[in-house]
Amino acid sequence: MRDCSTNRAGFDRVLMAVAATFLTVSATSALAAQSTTPRASAAELAIDAAVPRPEPANVPPPTVGDFKMDSTASVPDATKAVEKPAEPSPAAKAAEPKTDTKPAETVTAPAANDAATATPPAATATAPAAEPAKEPVKVSTVAPADQPVADRLRDMLGAKSLRYFDRKNERAAVEKFYSARDYAPQWTQAGKLTDSGKGVIARLKDAATEGLNPADYPVPDFAAAASPDQLAEAELKLTASMLDYARQAQSGRMHWSQVSADILYPEHPTDPAEVLANISTAKDASAALDGYNPPHKLYKELKAKLAELRGQGDGPVIQIAEGPALAYKAATKKLGEVAPEDSRVPQLRAKLGISEHPDSTHYDAKVAAAVRKFQESVDLKPTGVLDDRTVKAINSPKRDRQIDTVIVNMERWRWLPRQLGAASLGNAYVILNIPDFTLKVMQNGAQVWNTRVVTGKPGNHATPLLTETMKFITVNPTWNVPPSIIYNEYLPALQQDPTVLQRMGLKLERARDGSIHISQPPGEANALGRIRFNFPNKFLVYQHDTPDKHLFAKEERAFSHGCMRVQNPDQYASTLLNIVMPNERYTPEKIRGMYGRSEIDLKFPTPLPVNITYQTAFVDDAGKLQIRKDLYGRDAVMINLLKNSRNKDLETLVSHAQPNYSRPKDGLPAGVSFASDNTYSSGPSFFERLFGGPSTVTPPAPVGRRPQQRFTR
Repeated sequence: MRDCSTNRAGFDRVLMAVAATFLTVSATSALAAQSTTPRASAAELAIDAAVPRPEPANVPPPTVGDFKMDSTASVPDATKAVEKPAEPSPAAKAAEPKTDTKPAETVTAPAANDAATATPPAATATAPAAEPAKEPVKVSTVAPADQPVADRLRDMLGAKSLRYFDRKNERAAVEKFYSARDYAPQWTQAGKLTDSGKGVIARLKDAATEGLNPADYPVPDFAAAASPDQLAEAELKLTASMLDYARQAQSGRMHWSQVSADILYPEHPTDPAEVLANISTAKDASAALDGYNPPHKLYKELKAKLAELRGQGDGPVIQIAEGPALAYKAATKKLGEVAPEDSRVPQLRAKLGISEHPDSTHYDAKVAAAVRKFQESVDLKPTGVLDDRTVKAINSPKRDRQIDTVIVNMERWRWLPRQLGAASLGNAYVILNIPDFTLKVMQNGAQVWNTRVVTGKPGNHATPLLTETMKFITVNPTWNVPPSIIYNEYLPALQQDPTVLQRMGLKLERARDGSIHISQPPGEANALGRIRFNFPNKFLVYQHDTPDKHLFAKEERAFSHGCMRVQNPDQYASTLLNIVMPNERYTPEKIRGMYGRSEIDLKFPTPLPVNITYQTAFVDDAGKLQIRKDLYGRDAVMINLLKNSRNKDLETLVSHAQPNYSRPKDGLPAGVSFASDNTYSSGPSFFERLFGGPSTVTPPAPVGRRPQQRFTR
């Protein structure tokens, strides 16, 4: 308890000094007994004990917060250090005795949590400076058995002379792929093929079933690879072949521009990094690699027919000799099985793709069934009897031509988009087959409607192959004559007869720059008929009605300048409009009710894809392979490229010169009548004129009908 009496203040100090002296002497004696250095004398000890000392038990130990580093300078100023004495630290100030502090207060009121939270001074003073952090040692994730191969892969991928990857994006993807896995091999483990490697090899060896050439995707011999060098080389070779297969399975062995200037399909190249990630993580690498082939139903049907054709004949190497007819008879209750023997049967088994008992000379049930199937495919009576007609059909080189035709058609399917239709419309789309002269509307995987079409003439007027989107339909269209027809046909015709355009109902106009524009107003005699189906494209072609209905009765219907004429345009229009605007309930009668002399645009809320294809081989609804005439010679060009361009990169884009229609060299003949001059110096572009751009002039209405404004729905 604190005594506030001033008379006892001095007495308290004396008592405390005596007590401190005895405590100090006792502690010093204990230390002196253990010290190796003896004290000078007992007098010195008495003097030391008489000197007042601060009580360290009442001073909190210094902490990190008592020391503050100078962040403004790293080198102290020596002159300032001499001129200005250093300030004592907060801990030193606390250790100094204070004259106005009562000893009893200091002794009896220590901080409760100092011992628990403070760092001992000795520990603080002796702590060494923190060492700089060292980088962690990277531990390899490669199995010890694969480390030698990984080391070789690292060296080979680091070499600039690596010859396995010609394409920069593929090499970069491969380097990144192997670097991310510490260059551990993907296709082998401890020198043995992994399931992934086996799956990739199986798919590459089976490339012929997809119409591809297995020789383009060489498979290294891992069984013969005994050293790390050989295993690393085989690893990269298989990776290169796998990337080649995925790329060509998806986009084709040749770019469409290699074939013709009038082909334009959207590009869909593979991403090498995606291919590597996909195949390396797939449970079934073979199925994953197969997924880069076209998914279309028509492609898969051709693939099945290719297998049948190759089973029936794999070229003229195997020729079946003529001989007696062979017929198989199944066993009955009275008679046993009749399977005649003939030396030609092993050849027949090989020709028809029968793998069971390849050396057997018995014309058994298996052989008879294969012969019967072959006879069905070539329109022979399916008797299962090997007679002279059947032997000639089997030996016919026609089978080889059909195989080539199927293969190039499978190649063209690789050019088409993977999704042909609009997903929001039930995958609806239009597909037109030029050599078959047919158009189909598809939705939800089924045919909705079809019709006959007239396509372009062979040569300069061939209908182009393309994929675009139909955006609107025009009823009562104006025909804006394309430049090719103006400069190649109509202007030369004017030289012969200056009045020919007037008699045809065409308007001739000249712009300020001297260019010529010819158009035909809406009406029954319009070359586009009553309806035009617009899918803007660089070839300036479209689908439309026609006044020449008699051409649809012909089997071969290549008569146009490139555009496609539709036999039943009113039904076609209502079918399309009911897909894109089902609530409007369009009918052919409703479409015909719009016929007049004013253009009406019916815009699609969702554009509908249009695919113009060239299918000379396809499977019909009855499952029969159909072959069509190579109208434009596209098959011949592709077959020649595939067979005779082994060392040429056919995947590169080829640039083609576009036609340039300039002013006629000779002036127009006298007597040519212009509807107007200087009317096309501005306003809609040629492309807009071609597709019937908005007009501010209302055409005259037919007699007895009220004027009809052009409008857009």
